[in-house]
Amino acid sequence: MRTEKEIYDLILDIAQKDERIRAVYMNGSRTDPNAPKDIFQDFDIVYVVTETASFISDEKWINAFGNLIMIQEPDKNDKPLGANTDFDNSYGYLMLFTDGYRIDLHIEAIETMIERYTEDKLAIPLLDKDKLLPNITSPTDMDYWVKKPTESLFISCCNDYWWCLQNVGKGIWRDELPYAKQMFEFVIRVRLDEMVSWWIGIKNDFRVSTGKMGKYFKKYLPEPLWEMYKKTYSDYNYKNFWSSIFFTCELFRTVAKDVAEHLLFPYPIDDDKRMTKFLEHIRQLPADAQGIY
Repeated sequence: MRTEKEIYDLILDIAQKDERIRAVYMNGSRTDPNAPKDIFQDFDIVYVVTETASFISDEKWINAFGNLIMIQEPDKNDKPLGANTDFDNSYGYLMLFTDGYRIDLHIEAIETMIERYTEDKLAIPLLDKDKLLPNITSPTDMDYWVKKPTESLFISCCNDYWWCLQNVGKGIWRDELPYAKQMFEFVIRVRLDEMVSWWIGIKNDFRVSTGKMGKYFKKYLPEPLWEMYKKTYSDYNYKNFWSSIFFTCELFRTVAKDVAEHLLFPYPIDDDKRMTKFLEHIRQLPADAQGIY
C-alpha cells in the first residue's frame, strides 16, 4: 500500500512532467483544519490546464495514478441526461484505487480557475509553474458554517415538519412502505436535520459546520440528544418505524423549542400537540377501518 506522501508526490510528479498542466491545487477535507483525519479521506485535486480536450480524448494518462477498482466520470454521465456541462472548462475523474486511496481529480481551464479559485476558501496551492494562482487566505471552513435562520425560515421548517408527518402515517396505514420511508427520510429527516443544525449553531455561536448530511452531529450533540437522534432510524418493521417517528417528534420538539427561545421566535406548540395526537390515533387505527374517526 502506498503512503500518503507517495500519493502527493505522484500527483505533483505527473503535473511536473506534463506541459499541459500549469498549476495544481487541493481542496476538500484534507485542507479543512476542523475536519477529522482518517484513512478514508479523499485527495481532492485540481489540475489547471492549458486545454481539456486532449486529456478527455485519450484517457490513458489516468493509468499513471495507479491500479483502479473503479472510476466515475460525472460530466460524461450527466451530459446525455441533459445536464449543463462544459467539457472545455472543466472535467472530473473520481478514482478509487486497489490500495484503497481515492483521488477526486478535476482538470480545469486557466480561465475557469481564475473565476473559481478565490471563491473556494478551502483551497491550498500545491504547484504553480507560471504564478497563475491568485493569493488566498489560509484555508477555512467558514463557508460551511451553520447559518442563523430567519424567523420565516424557522416557521416554515416547523410547519413542513409537522404537516408532512401525516403523509408518513398515511403511508404506513396503507402498507406503502417505500412511500412512507422515503417521505420520512427525504422530507421529515431533512427538516429534523435542519433544526438540529440550528441548535448546534446556537450552541457554537454559528461558527461550526455540521458536515455533509449531518455527519458531525455526534461530535456536537450532547449524549442524551445523540442517543435520541440514533433512535430516529428504524428498519422495515412498522412497529419499529412508529417508534422512530415518535423519537423524531420528541427530538424535534426539544431542539426547536430551544432554538425558538434563543432566537425569540414563536414555536407552533398547537400544531405539535394536535399532529402528535393525530399520529397516535393513526398508529392504532385498524387496517380495515372504514373511517379515520
